[in-house]
Amino acid sequence: MSHEFIARRLVGVVLAAALLSACTSQVSTAAAATAPAPAVSEAAAPAPATPLVRGLPDFANLVAQVGPAVVNVTVVEKRQRVPAQGLGNPFSDDNDPFSDFFRQFQNRQPRDLPPEEGIGSGFIVSADGYILTNTHVVDNATRVTVRLTDRREFQAKVIGTDDKSDVALLKIEAKNLPTVRIGDPGKLRPGEWVVAIGSPFNFQNSVTAGIVSALGREVRGGSAYNYVNFIQTDVAVNPGNSGGPLFNMNGEVVGINSQIYSNTGSYAGLSFAIPIDIANNVRQQLAATGHVTRGRIGVSIQQVTAALAESFGLDRPRGAAVSSVDTGGPADKAGLKPEDIILSVNGRKIEQSSELPAIIAGIKPGNEADLEVWRGPGTRHIGVVVEELKDKASVTRSASGGKESDKLDALGLSVRELTAAEKAQLHTTGNVVITETDGPSAEAGLRAGEVVLGANRTRVNSVAELREAVRKAGHSVALLVQSYDPGQGQSQQRIVTVQID
Repeated sequence: MSHEFIARRLVGVVLAAALLSACTSQVSTAAAATAPAPAVSEAAAPAPATPLVRGLPDFANLVAQVGPAVVNVTVVEKRQRVPAQGLGNPFSDDNDPFSDFFRQFQNRQPRDLPPEEGIGSGFIVSADGYILTNTHVVDNATRVTVRLTDRREFQAKVIGTDDKSDVALLKIEAKNLPTVRIGDPGKLRPGEWVVAIGSPFNFQNSVTAGIVSALGREVRGGSAYNYVNFIQTDVAVNPGNSGGPLFNMNGEVVGINSQIYSNTGSYAGLSFAIPIDIANNVRQQLAATGHVTRGRIGVSIQQVTAALAESFGLDRPRGAAVSSVDTGGPADKAGLKPEDIILSVNGRKIEQSSELPAIIAGIKPGNEADLEVWRGPGTRHIGVVVEELKDKASVTRSASGGKESDKLDALGLSVRELTAAEKAQLHTTGNVVITETDGPSAEAGLRAGEVVLGANRTRVNSVAELREAVRKAGHSVALLVQSYDPGQGQSQQRIVTVQID
C-alpha cells in the first residue's frame, strides 16, 4: 500500500472525527437550549458542626486515685424497749387448765428488741482520721465501725452531729491515711459528669456515675431541707450510699450523697447531695466546739411567684418575699418590712426563696449582712446585724366566728370586721378577718380565721378599704394576712397572691 493512499485515509478519518464532534456539540447545545434550567439552591448546605461531646469518659484512673479515701460505716443502734406482753399459751383456750399458769407470767417484764445494724459510707478528710458522713447514718448508734479499702477496721468516735445539715464528723485513731480533695460546688454545671463511691446494700466501694441534673434543689422532708440547697444528680444511690462522697471529674469532692426520691426506697433516678462547702463549714465547727452555730435575721419568707412579681412591679419572679418581720429582731431594727423582696445577700443573688435561709445561716452571728431589697419602684441596700439562730416552734392558723360577712366576689372571699375583743383574742392590729373562701381565694390557699392586714402594700383597716384595693388592682392582688395559734401563743404572717376573677 502506497504512502499516498495511507495519508489520504488518515485525512479522511480526521475529517470524520471533526464532523462527528461538531454534530455532537450542536446536539448538546440544542438540548441545553431546550432543557429547563437547573434549580438554583437558596443557601449552601451548612458544614457539619463540631460535636460538643465526643465519647464517654473513663473513670478508672479517677476511682483508683480517690477510692482509698472512701470508707464503709457500720453502726449498731441502741436497743429499743417495748412494753411487756404476756407469753400466752397458743395451744390453750379459756377452758384449758394451763391457761391460769401462763396468765401469771403475762405483763411482768418489758423486753428489749435485739440491737439493729445500719450501714452507710463516709470519706476521710484529714490524714489523722477525721471522717465525714451523714447524721442519719450514725444517729442513735452505740458503736460505729469504720472499714477501709485495705480491710482494716477501726472503732470510730462521733465528734458531733448536726441535724439541720445532716452532716456528722467521726474520728478514728490512725495516721497517714489517704484523704480526699475538697472541690468547689459553686463551679458545678448541670450536665457535667460526677461519680459516687459508697456501700449500697453493703456492697462496699461500689462506683456509680451520672450527671448533675440540677443545682440548688429544695428537698422537702428530712431534717436538712431548711438549710441545704441540694445538688441533684442521676447517679445511682441506694441505702448504704448515705454519707459517701460525690466527685467531680477532677477527683474533688463536691457533695455528700444524702437522699433519694423514691416510692420504693431504692434508686429511681433522683439523688441529692449536700454541697461540700456547707458540710465543710459544719465539719470545722464540730471539730472546734462540738456544735454548729447559725445566723438569723428574724424574718419569715416565701417564694416570689409570677403573679407576686407583677403585683410588686418586679421585672420577673426572683428573690425571697418577706411575709413577716419579728418584732425587735435584727431585720426589724434594720428597717426591713413585710412585702419587701430580698434580691441578694452580700452580693450573692437570690433566685429562689429557699436559697436565703442557707446563706443567712452561714453568716457568723455578730457580722453584718448587706441585703439588696426591692421595695418598689426601686431597690435599696439595708445592713442587718445577724444574730444566732435558735429553734423556734412552728405556728398554725386559728379560726374565728362572728358577725355577718361581706363577700368580695372577685376574689371569692368572705370577710368581716373584727370587734375589739376579737382583736385582743387574735393578738392582731388588723381589722378584717376572713370567714370563708371560695374560687380564686381558696385556690390561692387563704383560710378562714386569717386576718387581712394589707393589699398590694397598702394597709387595710376596713372591708371598704379592702374592696377599694381590689378594685384598683390589676390581674391579681397580693394580700398580707396574719394567723394566730393560741396553743403556741404566736402569730405568723404571709403574703398570698390571689388572681382576680
